[in-house]
Amino acid sequence: MKVVTMGEIMLRLMTPDFLRIEQADAFNAIYDGDEAIVAVSLARFGMEACYLTKLPQNALGDTCMKRLRAQGVDTRYIASGPGRLGINFYETGASVRPPRVIYDRADSAFANAQPEDFDFDGIFKDAAWFHFAGITPALSEQTAGLTVLAVEAAKRNGVTVSCDLNYRRKLWPPEKARAFMMPLMKRVDVCIGNEEDAELMLGLKPGGTDVVKGRLDIGGYKTMFREMKEIYGFSHIGCTLRESHSASDNGWSVLCYDGREFCQSPHYEIRLVDRGGGGASFAAGFIYGLTNHFPLQETADFAGAASALKHTVYGGFNLVSLEEVVELAKGDASGRVQR
Repeated sequence: MKVVTMGEIMLRLMTPDFLRIEQADAFNAIYDGDEAIVAVSLARFGMEACYLTKLPQNALGDTCMKRLRAQGVDTRYIASGPGRLGINFYETGASVRPPRVIYDRADSAFANAQPEDFDFDGIFKDAAWFHFAGITPALSEQTAGLTVLAVEAAKRNGVTVSCDLNYRRKLWPPEKARAFMMPLMKRVDVCIGNEEDAELMLGLKPGGTDVVKGRLDIGGYKTMFREMKEIYGFSHIGCTLRESHSASDNGWSVLCYDGREFCQSPHYEIRLVDRGGGGASFAAGFIYGLTNHFPLQETADFAGAASALKHTVYGGFNLVSLEEVVELAKGDASGRVQR
């Protein structure tokens, strides 16, 4: 089964050893991006994963291609051209000091991509699933247009469409995000996100929840999911439930809904190695469970385990195997040495 994802892979320059940016004389180079993380995860799980983006014609673009191919991702439809690679400066947080992000993504090769860079109908003719994130249309007017064209082509070709809402306030204001995303979501089958994404992009929020204070009301999420189903007709909705005890320790679980049943994964208490990519790794696990026709509870358990494991892996990609995810999903969270 072929899954297509589309978005920007970029260079994340991450401060080492919990340094602040003003202290750093060097940065660790990581290549990631939400839709790239989804593609890599699915490829590692044994699925056919095809990634769409546009890369600059330089050594950074070449490195992105090599990193994706090394993980088994189909890169044949990736475009290339003049421009630059987007950059994300990431200051690692610790304890009560949160991580901070500085974007340097304007005028990247992907931000300036054109419709003629991708033959969407040709790409989707043998695909079963298309996935994108709300970050993609936020990058530029060009990528917003590409997102619409891709969704329209996917629907013409009978392809299931999923969207990870993924609101980024440094890329666009809520009013602009809602004006673009709310009409488009009528064409989306599977909606993924968290409570902040739903509020800022769709104007819906779970009652009784305050993520800053670590207070989650599952009943409020259930009511919000029913509203989302009624308004947009989603077949499935998935949500991450992050309890931010600090920048170093989080509680984690996920909630899935199929219009009839609500299923929550086991709860994990995680000492963070790298929180980047946790949501995208959930999206990959959710897609894997749905495309393989898992029961909804098994899908939630698998997606929750996959995303929990990502928090323990340094770097952009979720470098875990299918067997490791299944083992954790079945309840072995002991962390005992495997030998």
